[in-house]
Amino acid sequence: MPIPLPPLTSGPGVYLQELPNPVRPIVGVPTSMAAFYGRASQGIVDYPYQVNAWADYENEFGELDTAYPMSYAVYLFFLNGGNTALVVRYNDPTVKTASAALSGDTTLVASSPGQWAVTDALTAVVDTSNLVNTSVNQFNLTLTKADGSTEFYAGVNLTKGTPQYLATQLIPSQFVDVTKSTIGTTLPTLDDDKTLTVAFAMPSADDAGDGGPAAGGAGAAAAGGAAAAGGAAAAAPPAAAPDTTGPVDLGDPDTKTGIYALLKADIFNMLCLPVDPTNTYVTKALDEAAAFCTQQRAMLIVDTPSTWDAIPLTFSTITTQPQASFLSPSTNAAVYYPNLQLTDATGATFTSGACGAVAGVWAATDASRGVWKAPAGTAAAITGIVGFTAQVDDKESGIINPVAVNGLRTMPAVGPVVWGARTTVGADQTQNQWKYLPVRRLALYLEESLLRGTQWAVFEPNDEPLWSSLRLNVTTFMQGLFSQGAFQGSTPATAYLVQCDATNNPQSSIDLGIVNILVGFAPLYPAEFVIINIQQQAGQA
Repeated sequence: MPIPLPPLTSGPGVYLQELPNPVRPIVGVPTSMAAFYGRASQGIVDYPYQVNAWADYENEFGELDTAYPMSYAVYLFFLNGGNTALVVRYNDPTVKTASAALSGDTTLVASSPGQWAVTDALTAVVDTSNLVNTSVNQFNLTLTKADGSTEFYAGVNLTKGTPQYLATQLIPSQFVDVTKSTIGTTLPTLDDDKTLTVAFAMPSADDAGDGGPAAGGAGAAAAGGAAAAGGAAAAAPPAAAPDTTGPVDLGDPDTKTGIYALLKADIFNMLCLPVDPTNTYVTKALDEAAAFCTQQRAMLIVDTPSTWDAIPLTFSTITTQPQASFLSPSTNAAVYYPNLQLTDATGATFTSGACGAVAGVWAATDASRGVWKAPAGTAAAITGIVGFTAQVDDKESGIINPVAVNGLRTMPAVGPVVWGARTTVGADQTQNQWKYLPVRRLALYLEESLLRGTQWAVFEPNDEPLWSSLRLNVTTFMQGLFSQGAFQGSTPATAYLVQCDATNNPQSSIDLGIVNILVGFAPLYPAEFVIINIQQQAGQA
């Protein structure tokens, strides 16, 4: 790029000119953003809700509950070193939404499906206390949960276009989903104390839909009508209990539901599917999830079926299940065996999949050593568990490791650890280049970082100045990783390669508007087998 001349001056002297930096820094993307998809007792559905601590999950999706394995998976993720996660709650069609009718044409719908609004006794109280002008149809609305948390909306009305319009005021509500509520024009009917109290209630078991005004508002309307007449809320017949053990639907990429709600997020690196305690998946769901992870340059962490825990572990059972109904080999998936044993609030022991704890170990390893370090070994300890559902020793490791199933073991003086670092294409007989997790994850990190870091080059003149700038930027990024020990090799020339010149950008490519950048790296392979040779030597004088 030619350097522009400084502005003309009236006399000789030294003049200072600031020039643009030719290096456009390539920033490495995150490597430890975990995504969880499954059932929850409450919270927003089909949306990638970011949680930065266990308390964030607890506030939005509910407490630890053995009926909802995702709660324990997220808890173990943070307990084992995770920092940030995206949680997508499954929009279960069997779970309805509570609502409360303030009048014949105004029904408020709870902010999310589930029994939480009933169990936590969410109520709506209408009054006209301390209003300056009651002639404009104003009223106060107080939403209260049993835990004491409240939302107060003073002087609201049912007149569209006014600042105090109820629908406008309820937009930031954490208790009510105004988009699913019906805001009419009929004022609530107050009792002699100038108040109205309406409890949120579930639609009856005969009602269909998500419990909104159109589908499930009838039961709540009946409750609201009784409250309007007599000042007390009548509970609607309870809906049937939702099935929390069946397989979940992975959603639709076109409507961005299910796991595809993660398309609304910027990035995720790990996907966990904590389903029911038996780890029952919809047929071919894992293949679909693995394909989605491949598309998004992420990894799928898979829990093995609980049926594995109850059978003798042999080559025949391991080699047939993963390749058939369980999971097809994928470069972007890893399987861990066995499942975990945990205790609930009462001290009872139950079984949970390992994906959340393993994701936390991945995150901790990335933070302490880098994504190029295998997240396994004596430093990859798992905390917060009682033990495993099956005992894996050297014999079992010799069975599962060759067929690309990663073991979880209890090691002397160390405790529970991750003892395997292979992808599902890492079986001994396949000889795939993406056999090992750190190699695959490093490649995904490089791909995503370089993809984002070279966006500026689009529509730039495709000639040597552009190639030179790209070489400089990419080389600077790769050299930084080399200095951190990410590649094999003692010199940059043996560790990585960056080529972007006339050699790989012929005129035919230029004419098509294509610029080619060749980036190669020498990966570090984990030392799976440490061989110690011992020999006896004769003593010497």
